[in-house]
Amino acid sequence: MTAHEDENHAAGTRRHASLGFGAECGEDGVRFCLWAPAAREVDVILEENGAVIPMDAVNGGWFKVVTAQAHPGSLYRYRIDGGVQVPDPASRFQPQDVHGPSEVVNPRAFVWRDDSWRGRPWGEVVIYELHVGAFSPEGTYAGAMALLPRLTSLGVTAIELMPLADFPGRANWGYDGVLPFAPDSRYGRPEDLKALIAAAHNLGLMVFVDVVYNHFGPEGNYLGVYAPQFFTSRHHTPWGDAINFDGADSAAVRAYFMANARYWLQEYHCDGLRFDAVHAIVDDSPQSILTAIAEAVAPLRAHGRYIHLILENENNEARHLMGGDGLQGFTAQWNDDIHHVLHVLLTGEADGYYADYTNDPALMLGRCLTEGFAYQGEWSSVRQGPRGESTRGLSPMAFVNFLQNHDQIGNRAFGERITALAPPAAVRAATAVLLLAPSPPLLFMGQEFASSRPFLFFCDFEQELGRAVTKGRRREFARFPQFSDESRRARIPDPNSPATFAKSALDWSEAERLPGRDWMTFHRELLATRARHIAGRLVAGAVRAEGLTRFGARGLTVTWRLADGARLRLCANLGAAEETLFYRLPPAPMTLYETRAPMGEGQLGPWEVRFGLWPAGADTVVDDP
Repeated sequence: MTAHEDENHAAGTRRHASLGFGAECGEDGVRFCLWAPAAREVDVILEENGAVIPMDAVNGGWFKVVTAQAHPGSLYRYRIDGGVQVPDPASRFQPQDVHGPSEVVNPRAFVWRDDSWRGRPWGEVVIYELHVGAFSPEGTYAGAMALLPRLTSLGVTAIELMPLADFPGRANWGYDGVLPFAPDSRYGRPEDLKALIAAAHNLGLMVFVDVVYNHFGPEGNYLGVYAPQFFTSRHHTPWGDAINFDGADSAAVRAYFMANARYWLQEYHCDGLRFDAVHAIVDDSPQSILTAIAEAVAPLRAHGRYIHLILENENNEARHLMGGDGLQGFTAQWNDDIHHVLHVLLTGEADGYYADYTNDPALMLGRCLTEGFAYQGEWSSVRQGPRGESTRGLSPMAFVNFLQNHDQIGNRAFGERITALAPPAAVRAATAVLLLAPSPPLLFMGQEFASSRPFLFFCDFEQELGRAVTKGRRREFARFPQFSDESRRARIPDPNSPATFAKSALDWSEAERLPGRDWMTFHRELLATRARHIAGRLVAGAVRAEGLTRFGARGLTVTWRLADGARLRLCANLGAAEETLFYRLPPAPMTLYETRAPMGEGQLGPWEVRFGLWPAGADTVVDDP
């Protein structure tokens, strides 16, 4: 049996990813393996009886031992040079948080009962991003599992879990994780997470996990004690020294992250990964770590299994994308540009990076809908330099579109959602564009019922670090005119306050009463239309934009040819004033959506959106302008 084969039994499947390091259960006991090139000696310390088990030094800075004294459930630490005791950097579980001992976990003990699950093709994807701790009243994997039927009835086909890697304290977005193989204990045990994923599969839901390979959090990372080669001062990141992906001794570092990607897809049977802020990964290797990860994952895509890899890259680098087919390389990338331009259209805000989207935002929206990125090498006034790469040859399916996500809400000082900033009619128009255009849409938890709860930045660091984070968070906003006054900045919620996290948790009762109930119906109907008439026609590489035409200040029409030859057309006025088309707009054989009854020949009212479908062989979509 290879390292990535599953063990199939009559009672179900037992999945295990052989990592090559950490604690692995075997017939002879538990094998411990640690890369500690800066250590002279390493011991395993067992919590239950204080046993000290010396490890053998082998080539390349590795230490190994197999012992029958440990077993599943044993708590252990590594002791470095007879002094400091540290958790396992490949720990599968940290029941006492990042500073506590690691637990030996036998992944084969969990029996999976989703053997027939192979995932879903990318054309069917509708992503729902959620934070496990803030999604359900319980804030646990079990609590999230109980709410899954709500998402399937909504029309969601995939959930994207914000990072799960063990983080310090009671609450965190997840981007301060320090033990990437250990799902955080605040949400439950590893078997609870596996139960959530299996339940999602049984409901037809894919599960994506957000992974962070650009830095470790500021508290609880002990790698520098025994493996300082994990980092390099040759490159700098917003978090300090970069992870060493390209220097001396980088082979073990690269293997660690490649194994982590395989681990989530194999041992947890996830359907994909979202790679956080890859623009902050500095790697001058002949083969980038991203390419290496994609190649390491490729064998898991065998036998008809769909695995989707999604990038976040604010530099708009298109080179990693393979067209969104989900079969090789990276499937798609988050499209920040479409969020920013929709935000400008809906709110009129022009602060910060929104300043780059104020010059004819309707035209920029059209480019996002037809080509993916608005910036493909053009000059950015905010960056004072060019931004982006050409998307020529890429399908619209290679770009994940959204109106909200954790970043775009939570990085606001008060965490306001778009429904608190823009008129309902404007939000409805943008939502229709998001959910019926070919590009895969993403919703952020609570968006479907216009949650009135903010999503704030929250964490729980120790005292000195906590005070520094609170001060730094408020200082970030000093450059904005509305926060130039210190007393105004003092009103920004303290990230370390328990109240900040509590305010960010969803109130599901809002979905049962007005206006939340109407918003739910609105989203459900749009997603039903997408599933019934559009999703089956979305085969990446066979979907392309055919035309973009502007009218008035905020009007545009876009036409896409779908995989079966059908044409989908959007005609929209994303502004508060009536607009007049300067060309004839013939009726579609199949009207998929209209904001309201048309005003008249060639007229579009404020925030009016129309989607029509021309089946293959139907008459021409639009007359030439």
